[in-house]
Amino acid sequence: MTAIRKEHWENIYQNKQPDEVSWTQETPQISLDFIHALNLPKSAAIIDIGGGESKLVDFLLNEGYEDITVLDISSNAIERAKKRLGLNAHKINWIVSDILEFKPTRQYDCWHDRATFHFLTEEGDIRKYVELVGQFVNKYLVIGTFSTEGPLKCSGLDITQYNENNMEKTFSSDFLRLPCSRETHITPFNTQQNFIFCSFEKIHQV
Repeated sequence: MTAIRKEHWENIYQNKQPDEVSWTQETPQISLDFIHALNLPKSAAIIDIGGGESKLVDFLLNEGYEDITVLDISSNAIERAKKRLGLNAHKINWIVSDILEFKPTRQYDCWHDRATFHFLTEEGDIRKYVELVGQFVNKYLVIGTFSTEGPLKCSGLDITQYNENNMEKTFSSDFLRLPCSRETHITPFNTQQNFIFCSFEKIHQV
């Protein structure tokens, strides 16, 4: 299954430009707003899951964050992001991995994920993701997924929709839910996709 997923995304990033895929954002404003609200120090360890060609990394670098990791299943997406960043690419920790096969070697202060988590549709895969963040996120989690008013598919793949309640329930074993917000994303082809973004704070057992 992992090989099939990887082939799908490698093909997308090999053959399509940013203006030909629905998830492109010139400015990832809602992600930035959620990260800013956490008041993280510039030395905070931040990972962007499914970062691909997202420009979030550009903005975080420009704001002075010093410890940024970008993970994506597609090596083509990572290479395109590196090329865009030019000399700044060496400042980023790049990881090519399926999220379900990711084996972190460190803790992260902020785990950001816009539109990777909702591609997990099997209960076992969702549980694996939840266990992963529970183990390797020591402060904050920011998740953006299609909402219950959003699409049922993306890039031809099924997704899982979320609302505030089932998002909270999914991560409640390790995290306290902070604010959630809805966003209507306007795609490069001028269609609308409704997202829900939620932030969470790690519950540290006494």
